[in-house]
Amino acid sequence: MPEFDISQPHDYDHRHADVSSGWLRATVFGAMDGLVSNIGLIAGIAAAGAPKGVIVLTGVSGLIAGAISMALGEYTSVRTQNEQLDAEVTTERDALARNPEGEEAELAALFRRLGMSDGVAERAAAEVHTDGERALRVHLAHELGLNPEEKASPWVAAFSSLASFSVGAFIPVAPFLFNFGSIWSGLAFGGAGLLLAGGLAAGFTRRNRLMGAARQLLFGGIAVAVTYSIGMLLGVSEF
Repeated sequence: MPEFDISQPHDYDHRHADVSSGWLRATVFGAMDGLVSNIGLIAGIAAAGAPKGVIVLTGVSGLIAGAISMALGEYTSVRTQNEQLDAEVTTERDALARNPEGEEAELAALFRRLGMSDGVAERAAAEVHTDGERALRVHLAHELGLNPEEKASPWVAAFSSLASFSVGAFIPVAPFLFNFGSIWSGLAFGGAGLLLAGGLAAGFTRRNRLMGAARQLLFGGIAVAVTYSIGMLLGVSEF
């Protein structure tokens, strides 16, 4: 019979990825948004007949404005989410201080709904409530699915989004910046970026990489088709 070190939960058998820092969602969102938005921008104005200089200016402007917007949006959204979590912690802490017997009865009822017998549920709830901070964590976890110790960092989310959006938005502009650009080379670079980003994102979540890559290429293709069609319809007379 093999011996396992079970001093740390799961370490003896398997490990979980860190899903609380907020970097993965922000990175994937930023990269996909940068790719799709700038591919769409370039396709739309190129289809309208814009010259190369305008295409480059539009792509670079989209990169800068989008990266800043994504970073600010991620910071604000994660900060707001954390503030909401803090508010819920305060609400639950006040309830425990104001009515500990009622909160203990509530926890016992919750344990019974999870399948414990009446006696076991009441003893478990009483044991949990011998420590105020432990009771707080258990109530938050079971009532709201929250853990006050696992808050995403707004700064990590902001910088992850800023960096990934910039990389994604740069890819379809790169051919134009290095003087071998055409609408088709920009689309080819953007398509390759979508395939790569989709495959990498699928790998982080242990999904099929080919399916993930194809899905992102499909989404990007829809955006390009729409913006290209609008550009063709509108056209330009002068710049």
